[in-house]
Amino acid sequence: MQSLARGLAVLRALGTAGEPLTLSAAALATGLSRAVVRRQLLTLAHLGYVRQEGRDFSLTARVLELGFAYLGALAYPDLARAPLQALADRVHESCSLGVLEGAEVVYMQRVAVSKLMSVGLGIGSRLPAWCTSMGRVLLGALTEDALEARIAASDLRRLTPHTCAEPQELLRRIRQARADGYAYVEQELERGLCSVAVPLHNRAGAVVGALNVGMAYRENARGRALAEILPGLRSTAAEIERLAGAALPDSTR
Repeated sequence: MQSLARGLAVLRALGTAGEPLTLSAAALATGLSRAVVRRQLLTLAHLGYVRQEGRDFSLTARVLELGFAYLGALAYPDLARAPLQALADRVHESCSLGVLEGAEVVYMQRVAVSKLMSVGLGIGSRLPAWCTSMGRVLLGALTEDALEARIAASDLRRLTPHTCAEPQELLRRIRQARADGYAYVEQELERGLCSVAVPLHNRAGAVVGALNVGMAYRENARGRALAEILPGLRSTAAEIERLAGAALPDSTR
């Protein structure tokens, strides 16, 4: 940990200097010994984060990877607002974007068309991941060990007569959602409510969130969700992913 802290101190010194630094200048800026700074600079240069030209050291564009992945993830809720609104207008149902935090889905963006749930949802609202469509999509993106540990730690209980609260069956449904690329949940969180969700990816292909459409349960709700709603959800996710990629500097591509 001490070595990591020293490496970050060297990166900060090079970043705030506004010009290349010599070994002596970097040591002075960080308050570290020349020997320590030299080791850090050589390691950072080997990893591609620092460039050496003669006696001078400067940052490379690769350091942007350390920040833009985070900034890009932060941008998703803002970038998602217009595409989610367009989808909501098209399907006449409420649309949301959520992320996984522990055993819960946290709502980061929402376009509400009608109030279906007894509890109002807004940005920052939390719902149990294991019995929601977005939650199952997000849980499905975990490794098998992490998924099993997360389910084992979840407070599984029947919220409605339709809730799947049996661990092995729940794991099977989450794995099926992973394989299908979507999750459909019907009246498990609340009676009269169903929803379908798809994953949202970053440029590296990792799942960073999920989009869903919630609707009132009616006859053939599943058929409508898969035939009418799911294609729109997928195209909306692709649009948000495109916008997020376009929002990042070319130097990170």
